[in-house]
Amino acid sequence: MMKTRNQLELTEIPRVARISKKDFIDNYVKPQKPVVIEHLIEDWPAYRKWDLQYIKKVAGDKTVPLYDDRPISSEYKFNEPHTKMKMADYIDLLKSRPTNYRIFLYHLLKEVPLLQQDFKFPDIGLRFIKKLPTLFFGGENSKVFMHYDIDFANILHFHFDGKKRCILFPPSETKYLYKVPHALISREDIDFTNPDLEKFPVLAKARGYVAEINHGECLYMPEGYWHQMTYLTPGFSMSLRAFPRKATNFSKAVYNLLFMRHFDNYMRKWKGQKWIDYKNELAIKRTERHNKPI
Repeated sequence: MMKTRNQLELTEIPRVARISKKDFIDNYVKPQKPVVIEHLIEDWPAYRKWDLQYIKKVAGDKTVPLYDDRPISSEYKFNEPHTKMKMADYIDLLKSRPTNYRIFLYHLLKEVPLLQQDFKFPDIGLRFIKKLPTLFFGGENSKVFMHYDIDFANILHFHFDGKKRCILFPPSETKYLYKVPHALISREDIDFTNPDLEKFPVLAKARGYVAEINHGECLYMPEGYWHQMTYLTPGFSMSLRAFPRKATNFSKAVYNLLFMRHFDNYMRKWKGQKWIDYKNELAIKRTERHNKPI
């Protein structure tokens, strides 16, 4: 167990150079534990070809949605981008200076079919959702807020051209993370890289994981895991998603997709900022029920 200077209890995620299908399923998928696989994709063309300059070359003319780190408000719908830009201009921005603008859950592989030739779905025992490979881009020191995914997928997260730090928490720690009701996030005023434990004391009880991943490495994130990402350098990642194995998580995914996000959008439209403020206050009240001595 590693206690960082910000006093979160974070264990280094195990790393393996290579792994068999059986060992991956038995040691990580069945017990729902994360792992970094260092050499899973060295036979992919993407391993040699994919960097920011290559993406600019093959996709520079595409207009891409961008998100920054502004708090969620009633002004935007669920996953609505904050602005748009040509990919070439965005990559120039990434390479020139730090920026908070990120690309989130973008189906660039549909927009640029050429990229589909550069990777394959690993034969590692997961049932992949083959229509949903997605790319994520970020600038130096840009951060992705702490959240879990709407579909409760098992995720293989591959990083390219740089380095990022990933903080994970299993679903068992949700009660300590100041989860916002009717949402997939913790309170956005918590900086999980340096949290204020006087303002958010229950975070000290959470037990999580941390890893830094480099070009070509793969992070396995089990279904329902919370994750927060920090781009230590400009770079991008690709996620391959696999169906949840647990029936309860599949039902939660259906609920999130068919009801929760639409209900939240409706309430934002109806109540506006009052709805956002109410949820943030409720996150404090519900979490601090657990503020008893360890």
